[in-house]
Amino acid sequence: MPDKNNCAPRPPMGWNSWDCYGAAVNEEQLLGNAEYMRDYLKDYGWEYVVCDIQWSEPTAVGYAYNNFAQLYMDEYSRLIPSPERFPSSADGKGFKPIADKIHAMGLKFGIHIMRGIPRQAVHRNTAIKCEGVTARDIAQQYSICPWNTDMYGIEYGRKGAQEYYDSIFQLYASWDVDYVKVDDIANTEHFPNNPYSAAKEIEMIRKAIDNCGREMVLSLSPGPAPVANAGHLCRNANMWRMTGDFWDRWDALKKMFYKCDEWYAWRAPGCWPDCDMLPLGRIQLTETDPKYKDRVTRFTKDEQKTMMALWCLFRSPLMIGAEMRLNDEFTLSLLTNRDLLDYNRFGEGAVPVRFNDKEAIWAGKDADGNTVVGLFNISEEEKEITVSLADLGLLAKKVYEATDLFTKEKSVLGADVTAVLAPHACCVLRIQ
Repeated sequence: MPDKNNCAPRPPMGWNSWDCYGAAVNEEQLLGNAEYMRDYLKDYGWEYVVCDIQWSEPTAVGYAYNNFAQLYMDEYSRLIPSPERFPSSADGKGFKPIADKIHAMGLKFGIHIMRGIPRQAVHRNTAIKCEGVTARDIAQQYSICPWNTDMYGIEYGRKGAQEYYDSIFQLYASWDVDYVKVDDIANTEHFPNNPYSAAKEIEMIRKAIDNCGREMVLSLSPGPAPVANAGHLCRNANMWRMTGDFWDRWDALKKMFYKCDEWYAWRAPGCWPDCDMLPLGRIQLTETDPKYKDRVTRFTKDEQKTMMALWCLFRSPLMIGAEMRLNDEFTLSLLTNRDLLDYNRFGEGAVPVRFNDKEAIWAGKDADGNTVVGLFNISEEEKEITVSLADLGLLAKKVYEATDLFTKEKSVLGADVTAVLAPHACCVLRIQ
């Protein structure tokens, strides 16, 4: 039986199609970004290529969902890829040909799903892979997603409920899927007084993965996942969103410091609180609203460094949102900062040394036992931030050399670590 923790001993790193293509990604775009990852990023630890939402819908064109769209589905009420968007999936091949090509690049393949069973299957009362049971028998008709009309939740305990989840993960295993992002589940927004109402569906999905014979990373969305349910999340999932969809706005980035402060104690091999995707580079290529369509991230360079530093020190999963083939040199430099990425992969999860509304200091040990400290100015004014060596657990009388993980410049430290930082800027130092 697959081991949940073995498939994500480190925070998963990869690319997800949502930020750049919304619901409309196609085969060429998936494989083109996979080729870019192979050529430029694989050696730095990036490995997952994830096809996000609506891959069974032939009419998806952007970020707005087509309500009650007809979806491609097999004879057992399981969604399958639209051949109009994924030509290699025709004739029942599913995502296997794409997965094969991505695996041949030395990478891994992931998909997005919504929890539950397709509404069209329920309305047509189609068969599932359980004798004497149909889609209508297992649907939880009052459990719906408020922002997507594709699915009904599944009623835990009914005959056929576990069997249906088993059947879809058997299908994904036959496609050689390595990663599944399940949506409308970490926070079921239709039930604001019970945001963790899908706990039993999480358990059914966990059991289905364990039974399918293939290790798969299980990612749960959207956030905010309730921290009161952290133990249940750790037992069942590999990563879960701490917030709603994260986009390129400073207020959202500043709020992430509060979420990291709330969740850092729950990190462990195989269990990773998730800061969400990295909206870097060129994003929202298929957006129809001119205000957002086909644009470069709104984050300043300082804010982009702050985001990368926080995600890496916290040891969040890292999922690139850019159309990577359009990356500029600065974006590529962030995604190939080996020192930061190696801390994310192999370091000890940093913890907050000091945190308030104006500044944050996070520190931990890298794989070689060196102290790594991040100083963050989260205020609106230039600020000098200082932390003593003693507060970092270091001997004040010893001479230390500090290396800036962004500039690679070296300096000798006195009794304190000090940086003068512009608003929203950061400094990350390795001390040895």
